[in-house]
Amino acid sequence: MKLGYVGNYNSYNENILRLYQFDKNEAIQFRNLILEVIVKRKQQLDLSKVEFIEPSEYNLILGLYKSDEGILSKDNKNFICALTMEGFINMLKLLEPFCLKETKAYQYLYDLDNPTDFLFSPVGT
Repeated sequence: MKLGYVGNYNSYNENILRLYQFDKNEAIQFRNLILEVIVKRKQQLDLSKVEFIEPSEYNLILGLYKSDEGILSKDNKNFICALTMEGFINMLKLLEPFCLKETKAYQYLYDLDNPTDFLFSPVGT
C-alpha cells in the first residue's frame, strides 16, 4: 500500500490524497487498524508507523475531532484527516467492499466540502 498526493488535479484547485496499490489483505488490515486504534481506543493513527504502508515523502494522521473537517495540511506533505467518530464509522462501511474481494474499483472515503479528497484505490486511478 502506498500513500500519494496529487495537487490541483482540476480547474477548481482540488487535490487528492490517495491510498493505492494494495490488495484485499491490506484493505482488511487498514480497516482493522481504523476499527481498533480510532474507533475502539480513540487514538490517532499515524500512517508513517504502519508496517504495510510504504514510506514516502507524505504522511497522514487519522484522528477524532469534534466536527468532520476532512484532510487538512499546511505544507502538502503532512496531512491530518479530521473526522468525528461517525465519520470514521462511515469510512469503515466504505472500506468493506475492498475487504470482501479483489477489485479495481475505487472509493472516496468521505464526502465533505473540502479541497482535498481522500481516495482509496487498489490500482491508483
